[in-house]
Amino acid sequence: MRRRRFVLRVTAVVAALSATVVTVGCGPSGSASERAEGPNSSTAKRFPVTIDNCGVKTTYDKPPSRVVTIHQHPAELMLSLGLKDRMVGTSFPDSAVLPSLRKDNRSVPELSARAPSFEKVLEAEPDFVYGGYSSAFDEKEGRSRKAFADAGIDTYLNREYCGEKNVTMRDTYAEIRTIGKIFGVSDRADTLVSDLRRRVAKASAAVRGEPEVPVFVYDSGDKSAFTAGGKGLGTQLIHQAGGRNVFADLDDVFGDVSWEQVVDRKPEVVAIYDYAGDKSVEQKKRYLLSQPALADVPAIKHKRFVVLPLTATLVGVRSAYAVEGLARGLHPESFK
Repeated sequence: MRRRRFVLRVTAVVAALSATVVTVGCGPSGSASERAEGPNSSTAKRFPVTIDNCGVKTTYDKPPSRVVTIHQHPAELMLSLGLKDRMVGTSFPDSAVLPSLRKDNRSVPELSARAPSFEKVLEAEPDFVYGGYSSAFDEKEGRSRKAFADAGIDTYLNREYCGEKNVTMRDTYAEIRTIGKIFGVSDRADTLVSDLRRRVAKASAAVRGEPEVPVFVYDSGDKSAFTAGGKGLGTQLIHQAGGRNVFADLDDVFGDVSWEQVVDRKPEVVAIYDYAGDKSVEQKKRYLLSQPALADVPAIKHKRFVVLPLTATLVGVRSAYAVEGLARGLHPESFK
């Protein structure tokens, strides 16, 4: 199944608008004094804040207090900033929540296993909707950013889907800092960014000087392979882990390639993206191992696989941990 089709294929039905791997460093949830909106509070002094997000300019006079997240990585970012008390609903979990965030995540209602309908979001009475993929604000499903704006609800789309440039870890750090600014917790955002930077640097240092390992990313596909291209964050994560995406020259975040191309590029490791799709990781492995045409590909011949939750390859808190996981899979001898 194609990943884009997967993230766009939502179960929400358009409804009429009613009349009404590893712990994440984060601070505690905002205290009552931090949430106060009086003229002398430290938070109040940081506002108003104007943010331009994917061409949508929004001025916040105070931090949002009732947030709905669509897709998992925005939810994990919010929780990592200690903002569970501002969240009134999550939706569309792609994989198991980070262990350090599970307790806080359980305290937030899950509105839907996939993208919720516009009406379902409205029932939670949010003042802010944070989407992880562009499909969060799918106009055909009635969830356009304009529809939310008309209902008096601010929106924010993960910067990875603004479509302006290649995505790097800098985008992850900028995303965290922007959300921190919107919610008046910039200090927490800076602390989290510093922690993630240290983790990436430590993992990269462990494999420095090792030869780059050619990596083929397998998301899905049978007649062709759906893989990660050069414009996605996954390519940089592989590089920082001491590897090389064999399809880094693919001029897109994701794209189809032929199996003949996979054979020609001789990957030594296959990175399998794990998410709640039609096939499990084990099914994907069995498929690759069962194909006679791939039998002489080094990664298949030696059964070298690393598994990454899809959410770990997106602009969000998991990406820093993905570097360590990849590094261990590509250069296990460096971690003995």
